Amino acid sequence: MQNKVKVTICGKEYSLQTDEVPSYVINLAKKLDAQINSMMESSDNIPITTATVLVALSALDEAHKANENLDRIRTQIKSYVDDASTARADCEEKDKEIALLRTKIVSLENELKIKKLSEK
Repeated sequence: MQNKVKVTICGKEYSLQTDEVPSYVINLAKKLDAQINSMMESSDNIPITTATVLVALSALDEAHKANENLDRIRTQIKSYVDDASTARADCEEKDKEIALLRTKIVSLENELKIKKLSEK
């Protein structure tokens, strides 16, 4: 569903169509406006276009680093899942061994009982 949203960035109004919730887009625009204004205030006579480009580069840098971190986290999670799967398989194998050994113990105990009974 397309939403129409009006935002103001650096004194200029923009009409946007978006699939996002309007309040989300408005908050993004406010954040962008604040970052551009902050950039212009921090440097003497920096043009709005330069400030906008610097803010855009900073945003792209943050997004790129976040994606790299996300990729690292995904790799770690895959490793953890693989380790857990291996551990689960090992555990199942050990459970089978335990069950076999218990059966063997019962069998040996029965043989021992029979042997003791036959000796009497």
